[in-house]
Amino acid sequence: MRLRPTVLPALAASLLGASLLAPTPAHATDRWAVPADATVTITGHGYGHGHGMSQYGAQGAAKRGLSHDRILAFYYPGLKPGRVGGRVSVQISADTTDDLLVRARSGLTVKDLRAKRSWTLPANGARYWRVATSRAGVTRVAYKTTRWVRWRTLRGDGEIAAGGRPVTLVTPSGDRPYRGRLRHASVAGGGHETVNIVSLESYLRGVVPLEMPATWSPAAVRAQAVAARTYAAYERAHPRSRHAQICDTTSCQVYGGYAAEHPASNAAIAATRGQALLDAGKPAFTQFSSSSGGWTSAGSVPYLTAVEDPYDGWSGNPVHAWNVRFPADRLQKAWPRIGTLQAIRVTARDGNGDWGGRVRSLTLGGSAGSVTVSGDTFRSVLGLRSTYLTFKVS
Repeated sequence: MRLRPTVLPALAASLLGASLLAPTPAHATDRWAVPADATVTITGHGYGHGHGMSQYGAQGAAKRGLSHDRILAFYYPGLKPGRVGGRVSVQISADTTDDLLVRARSGLTVKDLRAKRSWTLPANGARYWRVATSRAGVTRVAYKTTRWVRWRTLRGDGEIAAGGRPVTLVTPSGDRPYRGRLRHASVAGGGHETVNIVSLESYLRGVVPLEMPATWSPAAVRAQAVAARTYAAYERAHPRSRHAQICDTTSCQVYGGYAAEHPASNAAIAATRGQALLDAGKPAFTQFSSSSGGWTSAGSVPYLTAVEDPYDGWSGNPVHAWNVRFPADRLQKAWPRIGTLQAIRVTARDGNGDWGGRVRSLTLGGSAGSVTVSGDTFRSVLGLRSTYLTFKVS
């Protein structure tokens, strides 16, 4: 779930959530004839799915003097304040290898999770330590000075830590330091993945500055910290797999580990330590996205409501309003079975805001036939910022 486009990609554009509202009919003006060699201009509002908190809106609200509690109450009506803690297990997507490889440092330990036994790794001049499982299913710990040397065989999955200090994971895309523990985790069906076991508060240190600029107004960053903490606790209660509760990409929340931390966002996390939003006593599904465009969008739960957003349209929001232009044949290439594009017709919107709101479905008509697609599919295929849009043909 990440802020876009100036600093990041927004939440998880990937966090979808079906609307509780039935699609409304499109406006009578939602049909455009497309002549040969036409140019299509798409004008839109916002960035992301629009469910829950608008990150640019949170900054706009903070600039108007709202506290983080008031910002959260506006974007997540009906939720109750509460507290969460503990740890979270995060799949590290950058480590695409089948082993766990870390740089040597003082204080490293390795734990055999099946044997429930730990050892301190010796200061023997090693440059790297590795936990790897052979094709025969034997998991070994090895170290490298100039060549690899076997050090110990484990009975189960292995875990490396450094007594609370960061451990540097070596990945195909470069070194990445992480707090907590790094686990060489068995995956159902075979293979292994690297998982970071880390306290919820330390996890947030690697999330918040990637989801929102750490130097924004403290109230906005605190609101982001509470929303991200709550979202992580919700995901933990609905784990993605047996070995990892949450991922580190926009499909969950972007997590960069120790290297992503910033003093300003660390301060916001500390100021809101443990704070979360609860629904019936449990962590809520606190989706958020970059910009609502002036209206939030109803999500899959009652507290993700569609409301007019007076805070999103401040002068520093570059995606509150936007437009893109491209030749009509781009649509033809995306949906070739229509032949030559002749008409665009929006068939349903959500009913909120300019033009009747976000597009729920539209039909592209052409010389060879027509195709009806959802607004989300249309947005995804063309790489648009949101489904809150309209067209102009020239």
